[in-house]
Amino acid sequence: MKTALTLFSALSFIGYGAACFFSRYMKQEFLRYGLGSQRVWVGLLQCAAGMGLLAGMRVPWMGQVAAGGLAVMMLVAVGVRIQIKDSALQTMPALFYLVLNAYLALMGF
Repeated sequence: MKTALTLFSALSFIGYGAACFFSRYMKQEFLRYGLGSQRVWVGLLQCAAGMGLLAGMRVPWMGQVAAGGLAVMMLVAVGVRIQIKDSALQTMPALFYLVLNAYLALMGF
């Protein structure tokens, strides 16, 4: 089960991180968040952390560090969503990934 959760999170963040570079929608979303200048860094960090989750399947401490970093990133994302007054439905994905990656970080690989 942990392997499936790790793969799900890793592929999600690699995909989301890549979208930060190529998606017009993501460019608009980062402007809406007030983080337009941070979009490329966020994309890079998400891709790197997604790969770190995959590496964690062989080197467990790497996965835990990556999951912890993603949990912190998603905590900030929840805060941003609250600050810009997004609905609970719009905030749910960030909250879900916060809980998922906190679980992976705390429970180990």
